Amino acid sequence: MGRYMTLSLRCWSRSLSFAIPRNTLLPFPAAALSKANVNVLRFSSSCCSAASFQQKQSCSTNNCTPLPLCKDSPLSGTLITIAANGVWKHVVRKGDTVVDATCGNGYDTLMMLKMVADESSAGCVYGLDIQSEALKSTSSLLDKTTSKAEKGLVKLFNMCHSRMEEIVPKSTAVRLVAFNLGYLPGGDKSVITTSETTKMALEAAERILIPGGLISMVVYVGHPGGREELEAVEAFARSLSVDDWICCKFQMLNRPLAPVLVFLFKR
Repeated sequence: MGRYMTLSLRCWSRSLSFAIPRNTLLPFPAAALSKANVNVLRFSSSCCSAASFQQKQSCSTNNCTPLPLCKDSPLSGTLITIAANGVWKHVVRKGDTVVDATCGNGYDTLMMLKMVADESSAGCVYGLDIQSEALKSTSSLLDKTTSKAEKGLVKLFNMCHSRMEEIVPKSTAVRLVAFNLGYLPGGDKSVITTSETTKMALEAAERILIPGGLISMVVYVGHPGGREELEAVEAFARSLSVDDWICCKFQMLNRPLAPVLVFLFKR
């Protein structure tokens, strides 16, 4: 039983067929979705070895008491982020402008920087977090892993993700806006993103994203308020025009507390 996981893909759009520019990820499949699925399957295979089977049994759930994922479980927080990063690579190009709406400890910020930075020092990453500790962690990570020129492409702001339009210049072509919704790993768990501010942030992301761009969200649901925030994200996705957006989510059906991955593709 340790060799299986249940993965659900839900799409709020009614049609997946339309004409797209060359090298654009949409519609959701083709190479990008295949790559994402292969990545998820690889994660499953690597996490279900005989050596980890006993550990994984202790992390199983039953019908009464859902337990959180163990660290090496398929679609745990770390691995679902890697899956999201794999899709970003099919959307983001060198020289693009992207937004990390919730910097956290800076790993997504670093990944975005590596995707957009080129030899001419083009590209820009706007990073936001409401906690100054998160921005310090992000800045420290960039100091250790990037050159001075690369770090110069990152602009960090100590503010709520709902205010991203205040720091992204008007008419800027934003290719990707990414969110990790919940609390700062290793930080104060009482400081969390909320349904209200996240809805405002998604509305802002909708306005600044260019056609062919992506809003990516990893939504953690195991903490108080997490499930309500996911419901707000889903309601926002359902409200988007079928003609202009493709909205999908990946969710483990037999792991109620596993993080949920949501993609909103702008046509």
